[in-house]
Formats: sequence, C-alpha cells, structure tokens
Amino acid sequence: MNRNARRARAIAIAQVKPDTRLAISRFLMLATGATAALVTLLIAQGF
Repeated sequence: MNRNARRARAIAIAQVKPDTRLAISRFLMLATGATAALVTLLIAQGF
C-alpha cells in the first residue's frame, strides 16, 4: 500500500469514528428504553 492510499484510509477511518460512537449511543439508549418498558410491563402485570 502506498502513502496516498494509507492517507486516504486514515481519513476514511477518522470520518467513520464519530458515526460509530453515535450508533453505539443510539443502541444503548434503545436498550435502556426496552429494559424500562419491560420492567414497567412486569410491574403492571404484578410479576
């Protein structure tokens, strides 16, 4: 791999990083919401 390709790859990786962080935080929020909904459902059912 020449220097130009390596640089292009590094730039691409740098641009992807915030996206993955956003996706992880979105997934965590989704999981938290699902857990809260499940707990609420269990409490409403009276276990």
